[in-house]
Amino acid sequence: MNCAISGEVPVEPVVSTKSGLLFERRLIERHISDYGKCPVTGEPLTIDDIVPIKTGEIIKPKTLHTASIPGLLGTFQNEWDGLMLSNFALEQQLHTARQELSHALYQHDSACRVIARLKKERDEARQLLAEVERHIPAAPEAVTANAALSNGKRAAVDEELGPDAKKLCPGISAEIITELTDCNAALSQKRKKRQIPQTLASIDTLERFTQLSSHPLHKTNKPGICSMDILHSKDVIATGGVDATAVLFDRPSGQILSTLTGHSKKVTSVKFVGDSDLVLTASADKTVRIWRNPGDGNYACGYTLNDHSAEVRAVTVHPTNKYFVSASLDGTWCFYDLSSGSCLAQVSDDSKNVDYTAAAFHPDGLILGTGTSQSVVKIWDVKSQANVAKFDGHTGEVTAISFSENGYFLATAAEDGVRLWDLRKLRNFKSFLSADANSVEFDPSGSYLGIAASDIKVYQTASVKAEWNLIKTLPDLSGTGKLRV
Repeated sequence: MNCAISGEVPVEPVVSTKSGLLFERRLIERHISDYGKCPVTGEPLTIDDIVPIKTGEIIKPKTLHTASIPGLLGTFQNEWDGLMLSNFALEQQLHTARQELSHALYQHDSACRVIARLKKERDEARQLLAEVERHIPAAPEAVTANAALSNGKRAAVDEELGPDAKKLCPGISAEIITELTDCNAALSQKRKKRQIPQTLASIDTLERFTQLSSHPLHKTNKPGICSMDILHSKDVIATGGVDATAVLFDRPSGQILSTLTGHSKKVTSVKFVGDSDLVLTASADKTVRIWRNPGDGNYACGYTLNDHSAEVRAVTVHPTNKYFVSASLDGTWCFYDLSSGSCLAQVSDDSKNVDYTAAAFHPDGLILGTGTSQSVVKIWDVKSQANVAKFDGHTGEVTAISFSENGYFLATAAEDGVRLWDLRKLRNFKSFLSADANSVEFDPSGSYLGIAASDIKVYQTASVKAEWNLIKTLPDLSGTGKLRV
């Protein structure tokens, strides 16, 4: 159907409701606006009198030049050129979209990394704030003196420094010396009346000892246990490993209670503080850490003590359970207050090139024994911090020392074996030859002596002149050849 005005097929067809004629919309609307009547019948006509008609898409006929083959080829060429131009534009848009997407993904990844780092810093700050609040004393003066700062480290503010830029320690006060002396008197008096506990294993029981189980507590990629201690009242074992962690292991249940992480190098010594929930760890990273159990079983670091300038080899707790000593390869040992984590005294020997490798308190608490890498055992008076005796005779580094509960004997381990010393006459009265003795320990009752080297030997303690009988030899089932007691 054609338009009544143009005679061509209309693109937007409309029909007149009065005459029924078909028109091109744009033509009839212009005619009505100019004349206001139908162009064919002459009758009055308005815009409201025309109605649009819905039709399919109208395809205009091809021009005449497309009726020949050259014309068709030209048309195809034009369409191909248009298609190539359109494809090129699409490729350009795709390249731009890929660049924008890559940039957006990079920004997203960077934003995720920044958010993760900020969250980590936030969590660390919250943890440190909680530790500070937990350890800050009530009095403002105490806060200035003993406040724990980031990562449990003691505050270095307002610390008095000596001429060599080292921190000056306040020293062991007269009140503390009085406390140590009273503890010594009470323990000495108690020792005279002490009796062998009924729960002590008999010799027959020890002879039947054998391995019941084995528990891998530390990382297998860094195997090795450098130190251990036992909390006898709760049957809990603490171990310090080469993997820079300390592990608390519940022996009855065979479960790990807690893993103490924070040291950056191997844990060389670990000690329980009496029957409390405090644990001390010393490390090759030159620090000592005090760990506390807040009650939920997850131990947290209360203080990080960094008074030493070299690897810390040993920690030992005073019988009062209020003080402890650390010994280091920097040639000093430090006397600490457990409650505040403050170093009261840092003691060095007059002789040069002395590296402390072991330390232990006498059961009465007024004598400290230290071992050195120079094969010398030194005995100190804690009150005056004076070296009152030296024991020579070992070959190689002194790896461990232990005082007997009777207060008379001292056992020391080194590369050449174990030696027993009489503290009353200051002499060596017995030796156990054993290559590379790692550790030696008297049991809490003073009835047995354990020596660890390539195996573990348990001896029955005796007097200076009597024979110390071998009770049991426990072989090294791990195959490492290095055991500890």
